[in-house]
Amino acid sequence: MPASMKPPRRQRSAPPSVPCELPSHWTPQQALAVFECIDLLRDQLWLAYGPEIQRAWRGQLATERPPPDLDPDAPF
Repeated sequence: MPASMKPPRRQRSAPPSVPCELPSHWTPQQALAVFECIDLLRDQLWLAYGPEIQRAWRGQLATERPPPDLDPDAPF
């Protein structure tokens, strides 16, 4: 897949609010296989729904309240 079509990588965010317990009995090879599968799924989702995902993500990040008043004379 060309680099221009790859989804941007982002910093890890906070863990989800609903904890997900992973099996502790997986071998490193099994864990890698699951990781690679999820990575491929992520790439395919991005190719199919990239703009929609961006809009939804932007909507989640937008605040419902106006920004605070800033004093232009206050030191940064």
